[in-house]
Amino acid sequence: MLEIEDLHVSYGAIRALQGVSLTVPKGKIVTLIGANGAGKSTLLRTISGLLRATGGSIRYEGEDISRLAPHRIVSCGLCQVPEGRMIFANLTIAENLRMGAYLRKDAAGIAEDLDYCYHLFPRLKERTTQLAGTMSGGEQQMLAIARALMSRPRCLMLDEPSLGIAPKLVRNIFRQIISISRERGITVLLVEQNANLALKLSSYGYALETGRVFCEGSSETLRQDPKVREAYLGR
Repeated sequence: MLEIEDLHVSYGAIRALQGVSLTVPKGKIVTLIGANGAGKSTLLRTISGLLRATGGSIRYEGEDISRLAPHRIVSCGLCQVPEGRMIFANLTIAENLRMGAYLRKDAAGIAEDLDYCYHLFPRLKERTTQLAGTMSGGEQQMLAIARALMSRPRCLMLDEPSLGIAPKLVRNIFRQIISISRERGITVLLVEQNANLALKLSSYGYALETGRVFCEGSSETLRQDPKVREAYLGR
């Protein structure tokens, strides 16, 4: 579904990505792990059209999207939940969710997806009129994921969904990520600092280091790789 080939991205003289290649098969959960500064968020922002690659290609469902504007990429069914959540703090939960469906015109489908989001995250339904900025970090993460789902994506990219969230809520959010993939057939590219947890729920993984993929394989293979274990799994 998503193919990245020999991707290069620079910030001025700094080469953030240096020949990154990876594949995300349809309907699967693929994990991307790496230390801070490895280039993980840069990769997602480039796929989303927020940054421009200096070389290489990004193909989504067979089409090159390297030069498309971000809103065009979302309309193609490829949506990102950014690091730090980036919810609209001064809008209510309901208003944030409606913003997720901004590009859509199908009222019946929007209502159906809204019900699904409330089913997935009941806490949001309990607080539809609450200002999003007054919610906890975990609740805001639920909202950010639900807002992305309102665009009806076929491929969802999640950037550090566990960052700054209580462990109990992290487990709940990761269960829902699995549900999203299984129930709706949504493909997931997951960037996550909790490498052990991420590799447990994904089928395949890539490890990024200083802008390059240094290791890839099935998630279980990565969990057993000595270098990955030492660097990211603490054992």
